[in-house]
Amino acid sequence: MPDSILDKMRLDWDARALENARYYVNTEREDWTDEQFFQSGERTVAEEILTDMINICQGKNPAEMRVLEIGCGAGRVTRAIARQFGEVHAVDVSGEMIARATMALANQPNAHVYQNNGMDLSVVPTAPFDFAFSTIVFQHIPSREVIHNYVREVARLLRPGALFKFQVQGDNTLNTEADDTWLGVPFSDAQAVEMAEQCGFEPRHRHGVGEQYFWLWFFKK
Repeated sequence: MPDSILDKMRLDWDARALENARYYVNTEREDWTDEQFFQSGERTVAEEILTDMINICQGKNPAEMRVLEIGCGAGRVTRAIARQFGEVHAVDVSGEMIARATMALANQPNAHVYQNNGMDLSVVPTAPFDFAFSTIVFQHIPSREVIHNYVREVARLLRPGALFKFQVQGDNTLNTEADDTWLGVPFSDAQAVEMAEQCGFEPRHRHGVGEQYFWLWFFKK
């Protein structure tokens, strides 16, 4: 993967964080208050995690689970995850976003955030994780190679059988530029299944084929 793409991802997201971090994390509104912003993260967790605890926990006590989040931004969802699970480790390519997430998580000692290189998870402790999650992140990545590498890295860190629940861009009708860090590369259903199999996962469930929010349930083999 050319370093230029990773550098552009980092620089573009640093610039967005400086302009209006919360808007670019969640474009529902431009003038988020603290309460509204973090309530939106609680809503995401309620809708996408708490409704799916059988797949996520697999009989484990959430308080004893270690969770991995890809693309934490300003900590919107990270904070809500940390209130449900024993430990959360999260990465983001943008140092500016990580600075904001660190402030947001100041009172969450079980939450840890790291700036990574936009492609791998070498900054994350290698202790096995019980669940991985990512929302509204891979839709912005312009390279299928980068996304594949992230998925392989998640497989490296998850315990066998654990779930990686995440979204990719599913709308193949959109015209995407090779270096566009806002409108990322799309995946067809067949490409999603191929990615799972190449990266060590079983693609057990998929929802939203052909849509912007194409949800994937990948279980580590």
